[in-house]
Amino acid sequence: QVQLVESGGGLVQAGGSLRLSCAASGRTFSNYAGGWFRQPPGKEREFVAAISWIGYTTQYADSVKGRFTISRDNAKNTVYLQMNTLEPEDTAVYYCAAGSTIYYAPSGYDYWGQGTQVTVSS
Repeated sequence: QVQLVESGGGLVQAGGSLRLSCAASGRTFSNYAGGWFRQPPGKEREFVAAISWIGYTTQYADSVKGRFTISRDNAKNTVYLQMNTLEPEDTAVYYCAAGSTIYYAPSGYDYWGQGTQVTVSS
């Protein structure tokens, strides 16, 4: 089992930045790919970014490319999501996930955090 806990969400004005953290415990997190998903109000959960277990490979949704950066520190069992130039459309609950490899679909991930709210005001 892997337990995931997100932090770093909050309220920010458009154009601002936030850094989300996902702290893992339990089984060796460095064996898993890490992913970030988000669920806007009234919509389905959608892929945001993912990173391979060693951090060499990253993938991003088109909507966040150039603005968001995913990274990880396996020594700290933590995955990060640096979000810059935030837009009101980025408002959502952000979830961290862990899986055997990078997937774009939520069903590809085995473990999930509880989520952290990000609200971007215009």
